[in-house]
Amino acid sequence: MSIVEAIIYGIIQGLGEFLPISSTAHIILVPWLFGWEDPGLAFDIALHMGTLAAVVIFFWKDWIGLIKAGFTDTKSKDGKLFWLIMFACIPGGIFGVLFEDKVETTFRNPLLIGIMLIVMGIVIYVADRFSASKVKLKDIGFKRSFLIGVSQAVAMIPGVSRSGITMAAGRALEVRREDAARFTFLLSTPFIFLSGVYKAKDMLNVSVDTVPFIIAIVTSAAVGVLSIKFMLEYLKRKGFGIFAVYRFILGAVVIAVALLR
Repeated sequence: MSIVEAIIYGIIQGLGEFLPISSTAHIILVPWLFGWEDPGLAFDIALHMGTLAAVVIFFWKDWIGLIKAGFTDTKSKDGKLFWLIMFACIPGGIFGVLFEDKVETTFRNPLLIGIMLIVMGIVIYVADRFSASKVKLKDIGFKRSFLIGVSQAVAMIPGVSRSGITMAAGRALEVRREDAARFTFLLSTPFIFLSGVYKAKDMLNVSVDTVPFIIAIVTSAAVGVLSIKFMLEYLKRKGFGIFAVYRFILGAVVIAVALLR
């Protein structure tokens, strides 16, 4: 892989992981549309290492407080939030293991991806547009965190977007926009880490091109930090409409290309 391709993939991952547009869909569609070679598992893990670094860098103070409270003061709001985040990781992790083969084969279909981009664009817009904004981050509670965690199972289908579906679930449960996004990003920290550890078992005998590998990690991390900052600020003022429009346009293009090919 060339350095330019590594940078492009890093930018795509850094944007797609935290904006509700599906990083997985874009990573699949770029080589499909432009005739590039599939980056492969090792490169996929590198990209996720970058976005894991992004959430750790951005939320390190939050995580220090959450971890400390989680083990020393479980009845505090931070202590409860820590365990709610841990608990919310479980449903998505279980579904990810059970349907791993489908995720890597059947679901990597451009036509399916195009359809899901459009469908989830509508879901995200409707969930945000017609939901109240009553619940703050530290008042999410067990039921909401469980349902948000379950929603991650749908994100196994490329085109859905893990951040998109969890934000939509949060908004449907009346969580404020910026708090739904913050919970999503905090939830992504252990989820991305555990997913990377699980996938790493398949890398034991895989060789990598060191320079593109490192560049992809650094790029996705840097762009990821900017994406998180942008989303948290943007959602204080506006909704998900712009992302729904983007998903609809991209989905329509992908469907057209898939049918014409």
